Amino acid sequence: MNQSSYHLPVLVDVVRNLMEQLPEGPVVDATYGGGGHAQQFVEMGYPVIAFDRDEGVPKPGPAIELLHESFGNMGPALKKMGVTAIAGALFDLGVSSHQLDSGERGFSYRHDASLDMRMDTSQGLSAHVIVNEWSAEDIAEVLYKYGEERFSRRIAERIVAARPIDTTQQLAEIVKEAIPAATRRTGGHPATRTFQGIRIAVNDELREIEDGLETALELLSPGGRCVVISYHSLEDRIVKHRFREAATGCVCPPEFPVCQCDETASMKLVSRKPIVPDAAEIERNPRARSAKLRVVEAVAA
Repeated sequence: MNQSSYHLPVLVDVVRNLMEQLPEGPVVDATYGGGGHAQQFVEMGYPVIAFDRDEGVPKPGPAIELLHESFGNMGPALKKMGVTAIAGALFDLGVSSHQLDSGERGFSYRHDASLDMRMDTSQGLSAHVIVNEWSAEDIAEVLYKYGEERFSRRIAERIVAARPIDTTQQLAEIVKEAIPAATRRTGGHPATRTFQGIRIAVNDELREIEDGLETALELLSPGGRCVVISYHSLEDRIVKHRFREAATGCVCPPEFPVCQCDETASMKLVSRKPIVPDAAEIERNPRARSAKLRVVEAVAA
């Protein structure tokens, strides 16, 4: 299986341009997927260390070292390999095209499949466990916190009342019926936020982003760059705040005439605003519509 049939990478040309002038050292592809981004790093002459906890991803060529684990564990994994500095890092967050299109994975309401949503199919927690075993209060919290679903309580109560729920389309129909008819007539599919919230909870995606980013920023060599492509507001908010924090120097109150904190910025923002796909790319790949790319560069201490 080649990368183009597995996952169509987003903002490929933009990423390539941003990563052309990196210092020596490996580039980390934190979200290997179909290998589209990783392969272009190889073509640019960089050794690549890639992470992906999905055992079903295509096998890479010899120039890419693929680790089948969460990029949230990047720190311990790189330390075990003896890697103390990296030239660059790429995070292409969210679910790959292949995972969404593989009905048996249970990521999408568009396919009738068993409730699963695990990126790592060896882990115990799945969407089926959350939907059928968690309390209404806990489900509502997941939907509100991770799905930003304003009808989280109504949906959670309907889910508990309808148990057992075994398939994605069963769940999608329950969610649809729980949302007021007037609301269902606007926007996208009424189950979108619920599926997002459950998927994020199953895979602990937000904590993984925080941990992976922390390692990448810590290991970047001066002149190295970290690029993150996110697809919804929760992801982008984490990246935006962490990048701004790393790019902030003195944190003394403005009334202090002289700096007393001795804080210096470890990063600089390459672009203050997120970079988004152009109309041509969105037409080729509609899933790129919500993508936002942010990038920072490490500065010398």
